[in-house]
Amino acid sequence: MVQSAVPAKRHCSPESAPSGSVILLHVRGEMAAQEPSPPSSLEGNKPGFPKKILANNLEEKHMCNSCLKILRRPLQAQCGHRFCSFCFNKIVSSGPHKCSACIKEDLFEDPTSILKEGGAFPDNAARREVEALAAVCPNEGCTWTGNIKEYEVNHEGKCDFMIILCPSCKELMRTNELERHNERECPERTLNCKYCKEPFHFKNIKAHDEICPKYPMICEGCAKKKIPREKYVDHIKFCSKFRAPCRFHVVGCDMSVEKEKTHDHERACSYEHLNLLLHFIMGIKVSLESLQPQSLELADHKIHELHRALRELELKLGQLTLGGGAPVQGACAPTLPTLALPALATSFTPFPSAVGAALELQLHSEKTKVAELSRRCQELELKVGTFENIVCVLNREMERSSTTIEAYNRQHRLDQDKVEILNNKVRQLERTVGLRDLSIVEMEGNIREMSAATFDGIFVWKISDFTKKRQDAVAGRAPAMFSPAFFTSKYGYKMCLRIYLNGDGTGRASHLSLFFVVMRGHSDALLKWPFNQKVTLMLLDQNNREHIIDAFRPDISSSSFQRPVSDMNIASGCPLFCPLPKLDTKNSYIRDDTIFIKAIVDLTGL
Repeated sequence: MVQSAVPAKRHCSPESAPSGSVILLHVRGEMAAQEPSPPSSLEGNKPGFPKKILANNLEEKHMCNSCLKILRRPLQAQCGHRFCSFCFNKIVSSGPHKCSACIKEDLFEDPTSILKEGGAFPDNAARREVEALAAVCPNEGCTWTGNIKEYEVNHEGKCDFMIILCPSCKELMRTNELERHNERECPERTLNCKYCKEPFHFKNIKAHDEICPKYPMICEGCAKKKIPREKYVDHIKFCSKFRAPCRFHVVGCDMSVEKEKTHDHERACSYEHLNLLLHFIMGIKVSLESLQPQSLELADHKIHELHRALRELELKLGQLTLGGGAPVQGACAPTLPTLALPALATSFTPFPSAVGAALELQLHSEKTKVAELSRRCQELELKVGTFENIVCVLNREMERSSTTIEAYNRQHRLDQDKVEILNNKVRQLERTVGLRDLSIVEMEGNIREMSAATFDGIFVWKISDFTKKRQDAVAGRAPAMFSPAFFTSKYGYKMCLRIYLNGDGTGRASHLSLFFVVMRGHSDALLKWPFNQKVTLMLLDQNNREHIIDAFRPDISSSSFQRPVSDMNIASGCPLFCPLPKLDTKNSYIRDDTIFIKAIVDLTGL
C-alpha cells in the first residue's frame, strides 16, 4: 500500500457515468462513496439535438417524447417518460397537461401521467448516456467528430460550414464565407469613398465616382495628376497646355490647340478658316432655299406684281403722251373757235410731266421694296445655311459618339466577363487555401501531441500561466483542460489527464479536480480490456518535499475503462484532489506561475 503525503480524501464516481458507478481505491485502501455526476452548467434553453448528428442508430430511450429528437438536459416525469428540459417546461408553462406518451402507449394513470411544473427530476444517468454517444457534424463539408457533449460545448452553433443568411442581401452561405462575402461580394455592402470619405452602397460606386468632388483627374494638357474634380475647371482655365477647340470649330475646324498657341494657329490657318466660312455661308443659302420655299415664292410673286404694275404705268404714260398731240373728235368739235385750239393745247402740255414724275416716284418706291425683300432673302439664306452646317456637324459628332459608346459597351462587357472569371478563380483558390490551412493546423496539432507523448506509462504535465487559466476556470470560460496523450508503451494503452482548476462536481469552487481518461488508440485491438492498471496521480512539490498523491485501481465494470468506441471514454478520477486554499497561500507547488502534474500507470502484468 502506497502512503500518501497528504491526508486521505474522499473520491467520487467518474465525471460522467452512464449507469454503473466507478469504485475508486484510495492509496490507503479506503472505498470511495458513490455519488452521481453533477448536472451540466449549460442551460436547457433549446429543444433536443437533431437526429442526423448521431454517428450510430438512435435508440428509443434516448429520444424526447415531445420533440422526438435526441434528449437535451433530460427530465424524467413521474410516469417514467423522458423529455428535454426545454420541451417539458414548454408543455407545463400553460398549466398541467396529460402525458401524450402515456396516452399513446395506453398506460395513462391519473395523477401519475399528469405533467405539471415541478413534477419531473433531472435524469443524470440518461444525460450521461446521451452525452457519451458518438456524434458527427450534420453540416455538409464538415469533418468534425466526437460525442454529443463535445458537440454541444465546442461545436454546436460554431461550425464554419453552418448555413446562415446574410443580414444585408439575404443570400445563403456558410459561416466561414460570411466575412469574405461582406468584404468583397455583398451587393448591399457599404463602402467609404477613399477620396471624399463619404459612405455609399457598392452598387452605386460608378455613379459616385462620376460626382465625387475629390475624385482625382488628369489634365490633358500639362498631364498633371490627382487634380480634385472640384478644382479641375479652375485648373484648365489657367493651364497654358490645355488643348481647347479652335474658335472656328462651329464652321468645321476640328483642330484642338493649346491656349498659348491659339494666335499662331489662327494666323497659320487663316486661308482655311476663310474657305470654311465661305462654304458655311453657301450652305446657309442652299438651306434657306430648301427650308423656306413659301417665303421665296411670296417674294417672287410680289416681284411679278411690281413688274405688271410698272408695265401698266408705262402704257398709261404712253397713252397720255399720244393724246396731247392728236385731234379732238366729237360732236362739239366744229363749234370750237379756231383760235382756241392753241390755247387748249397749251393748257394740257404740263400734265404729262406731272404724271410722269408721280409714276417715277412710285416706280422708285417699288424698286426699293424689291431690293429690301431681296436683301432679307439673302440674310435668310445665310442663316439657313449656317443652321444646316451646324446640324451636319452635330450629326457627325453624334455618329462618332454612338460608335465610341458602343465600343466602350462591348469592352465593358468583355471586362465584366473577365472580372467574373477572375473572381471565380479567386474563390476557388481561397477554398483550396482554407482546406490546406486546416490540414496544416491538424498536422501541427498531431506533431505537438506526438512530441509531448511518453511511452512508459509515466507522464509529467507542465501547466504554465496558472493564474490566468485559473481565472478562466472561475469565470466559466474554460472550466476544464486536457493534457497531451501518453502511452504505456509504443503499442500500448493511450491515455490523458483532465483537470478542473476550479473544481468539478463535489469539488467545485473548493478543490482542484483531477481525472484520468482512457483514449482510443491505434493498437486497442491487441490490448486486454477492460483497462485494469493502477493509476497514481500527483501534484508535484517543486521543492521535492511534500507531493500531493492519490491513486486508484479501475472498476472493470465501468464503461470508463472499457475499450473506447469514441475518441475518449468518460473521465474518472479525484474531484477532491487538492483543496484550493492550499494553492492560494504561500506554497511550493506554484512557482513562476507554473504547476506540474504527474501520472504513473502501473505496468505490472502488461
